[in-house]
Amino acid sequence: MHLLLKTICWLLLLYAAYCCLLFVLQRQILFPRSAIPPPMQSDQKIVDLEKIRLEVGFGKVEAWFIPPVAERTAGPAPAVIFGHGNGELIDFWPDKLEGFAQLGIALLLVEYPGYGSSAGSPSQDSITQIFVAAYDDMASRKDIDSSRIVFFGRSLGGGAVCALAQRRSAAALILMSTFTGVHSFTKRFLVPSFLVRDPFDNLSVVRNYPGPVLVIHGRHDEVIPFSHGTALYKAVQKGKMIAYDAGHNDCPPDWKIFWHDVASFLRETRIII
Repeated sequence: MHLLLKTICWLLLLYAAYCCLLFVLQRQILFPRSAIPPPMQSDQKIVDLEKIRLEVGFGKVEAWFIPPVAERTAGPAPAVIFGHGNGELIDFWPDKLEGFAQLGIALLLVEYPGYGSSAGSPSQDSITQIFVAAYDDMASRKDIDSSRIVFFGRSLGGGAVCALAQRRSAAALILMSTFTGVHSFTKRFLVPSFLVRDPFDNLSVVRNYPGPVLVIHGRHDEVIPFSHGTALYKAVQKGKMIAYDAGHNDCPPDWKIFWHDVASFLRETRIII
């Protein structure tokens, strides 16, 4: 009996040490910025790209503004504020998201604190601060219709734009390959959920969000299971879900189909005509 109690105590101590280690390292896991490969010079290909330095309390964070194609707009344009995945930079996205400009929609790519050349360290609080600053900058522009600003997030970016939706008004949300909340992953690491420092409770946000939500998810997503997408869709008040035969990093598998689907959603919600 004495040996059994001693063994149990040692196991509890080892588990406590494991939990402490994960508590300390969880932001390195959630925000693996040091593992991101150097970006290509994609910004050089974009006509009229405007580099913005958004300033908050911890310093300046980079954002890229890409205007819509002039022939597609008349008066202030709708806009999309985009949040990328945790292992990416805004540099990776101008070419892939140029379809917004073709639809007559401005695009703002917002970098995370501590990513690329941006100041600060990433956390839910610091990311929310910079996305609020990005929204306020966009909403104040004369060439942007502040009543038609859409929040679009991929993977971790879904958490960024959901956090923003709690602070600012969105005309619509687009969530691609997004999780319900960081708490849902604690079982994978065998730790209690109260240790999570950056919860990104997206499920709670969409449940209370009154506007239209488009959920896009790969049926074979190996990082954020398809069940997260279906749970988000079932929680929304006004929702549409599109499922692709894709995993996490190859979603969408066909960009032509993606742009057709997104354009249909934006027309249905009268973001564009």
